[in-house]
Amino acid sequence: MNAVGESASERSVVVIEDDPSIADLIEMYLRRAGFRVLQAATGERGLQLIEQQRPVIVLLDIGLPDIDGFEVCRRIRATSMLPVLFLTARDGEIDRVLGLELGADDYVTKPFSPREVVARVHAILRRGQPVKPDTSVLDIGEGIEIDLARREVLVHGRSVALATREFDLLSHFARNQGIAMSRQQLIDGVWGADWYGDDRTVDVHVRQLRKKLGDDLPLATVWGIGYRLG
Repeated sequence: MNAVGESASERSVVVIEDDPSIADLIEMYLRRAGFRVLQAATGERGLQLIEQQRPVIVLLDIGLPDIDGFEVCRRIRATSMLPVLFLTARDGEIDRVLGLELGADDYVTKPFSPREVVARVHAILRRGQPVKPDTSVLDIGEGIEIDLARREVLVHGRSVALATREFDLLSHFARNQGIAMSRQQLIDGVWGADWYGDDRTVDVHVRQLRKKLGDDLPLATVWGIGYRLG
């Protein structure tokens, strides 16, 4: 349905989906929202488009005819923190957890509302925008700094790559140091009050933060409540 131009705009979206009816439906709604849409029916073609066109976000199915969406996400995360939104018929907890642990920013199961997909794309991109430069660098733990303006985390001076939601969650903890927050409070503060899904999403992202930032991250589990930084 779409034709790939010579260069990508700042609002390009790559949709990797092998069902043309679903891909065309997503494209129609995204185009109405002002995005330029590039379709790929295979994982390898999708990776080529990502490299060539530099999209702002990728919408990714898991069940693809060549490599699966999990492998596509792994390859994206090996070189980039490009936002990834899974759109898949796999609604099992294991698949959802794996997708989030691989660094996906969100996970939507089929059948879905195209309007909801567009809303989630907007929400992910809003969270990825830099904050105003007057916001200071936040120090947490021993040697961990969060530069909110640059959306960068440094551990003993070394930059650590975080997915969009991982950075947003860590920033939310940093702004509320010393406060124990429930999973629902964290979802409301990071994902938004209109987001719906399993609150174990928070646990997945906390595990990723602990894995990437190490023992210097003073993020404690508060039994019966949720989590507390500091």
